[in-house]
Amino acid sequence: MEYVIDREKVRMVMETRDIKTQAELAERMGVTKNQVSVLLSSRSTPIKSCYQKLFDILDVDPSTVIKPREEHRAERRAPRKRLINCTEDDLFADYVDTGKVTAKRPYKSIELFAGAGGLALGLEKAGFSAQGLVEFDKYAAATLRENRPDWNVIEEDVVKVAEAGIRSYLPADCGEIDFLSGGYPCQAFSYAGKKMGLEDVRGTMFFYFAKIVNELRPKVFLAENVRGLLTHDSGRTLKTMLDIYEGMGYRCETHLVHAVDYGVAQKRERLIIVGIRGDLDVKYRLPKVYDKKLVLRDVLQNVPPSPGEKYPAKKEKVLKLVPPGGYWRDLPDDIAREYMGKSYFSGGGRTGMARRISWDEPCLTLTCSPAQKQTERCHPEETRPFTVREYARIQSFPDEWQFSGSTSQQYKQIGNAVPVELAKAIGLSIIDVLNQVENQ
Repeated sequence: MEYVIDREKVRMVMETRDIKTQAELAERMGVTKNQVSVLLSSRSTPIKSCYQKLFDILDVDPSTVIKPREEHRAERRAPRKRLINCTEDDLFADYVDTGKVTAKRPYKSIELFAGAGGLALGLEKAGFSAQGLVEFDKYAAATLRENRPDWNVIEEDVVKVAEAGIRSYLPADCGEIDFLSGGYPCQAFSYAGKKMGLEDVRGTMFFYFAKIVNELRPKVFLAENVRGLLTHDSGRTLKTMLDIYEGMGYRCETHLVHAVDYGVAQKRERLIIVGIRGDLDVKYRLPKVYDKKLVLRDVLQNVPPSPGEKYPAKKEKVLKLVPPGGYWRDLPDDIAREYMGKSYFSGGGRTGMARRISWDEPCLTLTCSPAQKQTERCHPEETRPFTVREYARIQSFPDEWQFSGSTSQQYKQIGNAVPVELAKAIGLSIIDVLNQVENQ
């Protein structure tokens, strides 16, 4: 059957994602506004790769925003109807209002690849009681201990922990673990033309994460990763992971979540895999997006002083010419050509180069270094990168959360972290599932 894009449904989903215009949608997809117009045209057929980008950005199943072409033609012949009777409950039927979620008891959790504690802190705010946090990097582990001396920080290679059995690192009276979380690196698998089992992926960080899931058998687990996992190795990597999890007895679903939807002044996307143990008759719902979308101005007021990197004199001279919200295309052409080098002629948006953030927009995704040429994030008014504490504010860390190590190590820890408020929202959506279990 031939299909077309249902523009009205796309607009409805755009509203829930706080995507106000086609131009903003185009920016998130990494295409031009004209390309988006073509994608949404009734003359196009949604089978090309660009459409998959659209579905990924909106985090929807294609069936929710497409319809048969004959239905579209009938609607064009009929008087036009507006979707004015759609209530908020209709829009958010598969979402949970986290403002109404409270843990029925302190749920016990374990985190692997804990980093500097963005996910752990958010989960704590949601109502989880951490029984153990595995982190091999000495600076990140020191950060965890400095801020939470009572946490059981396991500074050890997750490989060793998995092989020895994580129970040997936990308190003797720990009991059943309700929830396990972590963000393992995205690695390719060696396929042998057969259905993969857990032992077939031994040696990858996914294997050791899954091995610990299998040991603890938590009610729910959360694996978070970069959005690139969706398309890594043409999607086979993610499919293999889901097949293995399901072979272990977990029902899994994947979602692309946007930090800006959950009280974070940053355009940052994460792919989450939520696994629910097969014997539990409960449902996972994404957290409902917040009404207020924060921008840089909301989070960078009265920031405590802290160290920060500086631009080389030549780069500083160039960036002084870029207005707030601008990037390399706002430079004089001769300067842009010199600054961009070969990238000037290679096409594409490259909006991260020579980028100065505006006060009235969320920051672009923070990286491990604030002054890299491909991913510059210049302060709105001063010609400098964001300081360490500004970085932390943008990632929604509280000012009292301190980071160990050198300035570059602190930037790395913050840039790698899950934003605290995003973690809290996801944590509350997991608590909603565990509350359902308690009610049974």
